[in-house]
Amino acid sequence: MSASSQDAVNALEIQGASVALASQGSGPPVLFLHGNPDTKETWAEVMAALSDAPLRCLAPDLPGFGASSPDPGPQTLERFAAWTAELATALCGEESVHLVVHDVGGFYGLPFAASWPERVASLTILNTLFWPDYRWHAFARAWRTPLVGELVMACANRWVFVNEVRRGSRGFPREVAEAAYTRVTPAARRTVLRLYRALDPAVFDPWEPRLLAASAQVPTRVIWGERDPYIPARFAERFGTELVERLPGVGHWPMVERPALVAERIAQAAGVSRGPA
Repeated sequence: MSASSQDAVNALEIQGASVALASQGSGPPVLFLHGNPDTKETWAEVMAALSDAPLRCLAPDLPGFGASSPDPGPQTLERFAAWTAELATALCGEESVHLVVHDVGGFYGLPFAASWPERVASLTILNTLFWPDYRWHAFARAWRTPLVGELVMACANRWVFVNEVRRGSRGFPREVAEAAYTRVTPAARRTVLRLYRALDPAVFDPWEPRLLAASAQVPTRVIWGERDPYIPARFAERFGTELVERLPGVGHWPMVERPALVAERIAQAAGVSRGPA
């Protein structure tokens, strides 16, 4: 995304750590929370497609990813919810946000929505999980294992990273994956190990009914790449909404493979039109 259409804000501090943020436009706020091993740049094409919509797009680097500092506190869903709440207040005051989450961004955004549904104007969910009966995929199981996880991270060179990302989403452009690799810092690798080791699927058990109660109050839609090798497509139906759009042939990163479609659905959720009327 060009500098003319996106402004970088780097002076934000949340929970005692700095947060890098990309922002664009004005209007109702849309908060994008990325996954692993991503940064705010994952949303660049979606934000570009929304550049003609009257929306204020806000995409932070999550703690420890990209240019944001690691979180010094415990890795818990309660803390992630509080981080998202503090960020939303710092950026938007009392205004509710249109929330968009993907992958581990769901660990931050979904407990926030479950805790404060009145602060969420709409919820758009892409390929994430929140369920105690989920079994971690092979890489996550390795990351969760002491020493093994460190070895796997040490072996994740450019070739391994790029090819694994493109296995996760076959339509993920190689040049975009190459650029993403340059943003995977040592701090991000440590954050991934810490994050996955803290989040046994059982931690989601008490949160599941709270999220379903929130999705009954908040307009919620799911956009799901059906060829996701990490999260089975059956989980797309678990978020308490009938607005589930399955994308055949699309993998784990719908926002990269189908940015125009994702942008259109976000604009619809926000109730705005893209481009001149």
